[in-house]
Amino acid sequence: MRFTELDFDKQTLAGISSAGFTECMPVQETALPVSLTGSDIMVQSKTGSGKTAVFILTFLEEYLKHRRSRCLIIAPTRELAQQIEGDAKVLASGIPEIRCGCFYGGVGYDRQVKLLKQGCTVNVGTPGRLLEFMQDGSLDPKSIDTFVIDEADRMFDMGFYHDIKKIFRMLPDRTKRQTMLFSATLEVKVRELAWEYMNEPQVIELEPDTVTVDKISQELYHVAKSEKFTLFLQLLAVAKPSSALVFTNSRHITEELAARLRYNGYRADYISGELSQRERDTALKNLKEGAISILVATDVAARGLQIDNLPLVVNYDVPEDYENYVHRIGRTARAGKSGRAITLADEEFVYGLEAIENYIKMKIPVIWPENLPEVTDLSVGKSWKIRGNGKGLSNNSHSTDKLHNTKQQKQKIVRKDVVRPTENKSVHKVPARRNLGSMTEEERIAYYKERYGFIEKKVQPEKKHIEPALKDEDAKDLSREKKPGFFARLFRRFK
Repeated sequence: MRFTELDFDKQTLAGISSAGFTECMPVQETALPVSLTGSDIMVQSKTGSGKTAVFILTFLEEYLKHRRSRCLIIAPTRELAQQIEGDAKVLASGIPEIRCGCFYGGVGYDRQVKLLKQGCTVNVGTPGRLLEFMQDGSLDPKSIDTFVIDEADRMFDMGFYHDIKKIFRMLPDRTKRQTMLFSATLEVKVRELAWEYMNEPQVIELEPDTVTVDKISQELYHVAKSEKFTLFLQLLAVAKPSSALVFTNSRHITEELAARLRYNGYRADYISGELSQRERDTALKNLKEGAISILVATDVAARGLQIDNLPLVVNYDVPEDYENYVHRIGRTARAGKSGRAITLADEEFVYGLEAIENYIKMKIPVIWPENLPEVTDLSVGKSWKIRGNGKGLSNNSHSTDKLHNTKQQKQKIVRKDVVRPTENKSVHKVPARRNLGSMTEEERIAYYKERYGFIEKKVQPEKKHIEPALKDEDAKDLSREKKPGFFARLFRRFK
């Protein structure tokens, strides 16, 4: 089916043309004829299937009928919210009065409030921030007549279930709004929400038994953890991808892997939950514009990222959550294109494979690393930090790498001697802690004496002239000198 067959308004068709859409994808062909009638819909569709166009185009047609409609779209992550806003701006480009706004935490609150006051027709954001605006009156929930929940199952996994219910209760009655819910899986919790808050939604399930994208070429390599990075470099040398997204299971490995890739000559960066929104946006923008070719990410980026022409996704670590495997590899082969997904299974994360293969109902083809080129890892024996003092990356890919010898780095974390003043204000160095259980009683007493600054011969403090009026803290100090401390009494007991 072509979009021109759906009797869209000419202004909507202008936006569709700007987006380069001509033929409907399966979810669009199935869901649009239903949603355009004003019915509530609950859609099960895999990631990258083109469902964003369904709810955006449905709302635009509703707006052109009444010229007063407002839409609220909630998404689980900032990245997905930004992507939806970008798609909405393109599809609404034929309707000048449409104004889009994106709202999420981690950035300036006042700037977003100002944007709301200016008036937004399409409001996209994460549940927490949108709920804040509704509760403080910045966003009037009663003005919403189109409500969209995207990636509902992921939303519940992230703990937003109760926030979504609060938002539902603040909106107009179910009969006075259109609600569209999209989810990769229509689990019980999703259906319960639909039954409770939606108006007799029509259920649309596309390819419910096909979890992964058919056009993704999946490969699995078994490798020792100590040899994994070298194999990764070899695979990159063969593939030579124009762009690639690499997933790890932890934030520190994400930063380390990006730095090692940069040191080996690749234009790489990373994103994780600990970075500011500005840094994450910059990294994504650099990948999309070709400023970098490899982006390393934690699962915070597994959903919501839409990168055109992404040929390669690499699971540097096998995901610990089997569903995340699907969301990771779904970043490639979007909009009907083909892609490649490589998974490196080491001895630490290999045990997650069984659950993944049960979930996708297939065995990932195992590839033996043969006839690969020899590579030299230039990051061996080095440690690093890409970003320092909260500053972003510079244009020179190596200028911000702080490389140190591993032995020197380890020396920095050894506990330094504590310096404490004794009664005569002389300096006494205290050794690091020792295992007291292995000491004799005499050794423990000697250790306590040495550690806490006690010496055999008591040093008399110098006599000073004391002014008649003493400060409270000075009086306290004098009172302490009149009676022995706890450890002094403890040592007397030992003697």
